[in-house]
Amino acid sequence: MKRVLLTFAALAAVTAAAPAMADEALAKAKNCMACHAVDKKLVGPAYKDVAKKHAGDAGAVDLLAGRIMKGSSGVFGPVPMPPNANVNADEAKKLATWVMSLK
Repeated sequence: MKRVLLTFAALAAVTAAAPAMADEALAKAKNCMACHAVDKKLVGPAYKDVAKKHAGDAGAVDLLAGRIMKGSSGVFGPVPMPPNANVNADEAKKLATWVMSLK
């Protein structure tokens, strides 16, 4: 019985981590990681800082998805974020949801 519970616990951990890894892979594939990192500022803010800034905002995913596609300026300093023509609306929403899931 203990072995079965441990197996289910391990499976749950892998299943929970899979979407996060997949969306990080999407961020890499769309070249987001050229300017952003999960936990440190590069050219743009760390994704964890973005999530922290928008924590508790019910519209954060839609706001960030729009910024991912259209770009923004003056939100995290003077360096503007350029629009990402290679990211469609579904991908932008996946990326924004992933960013907001980071703690």
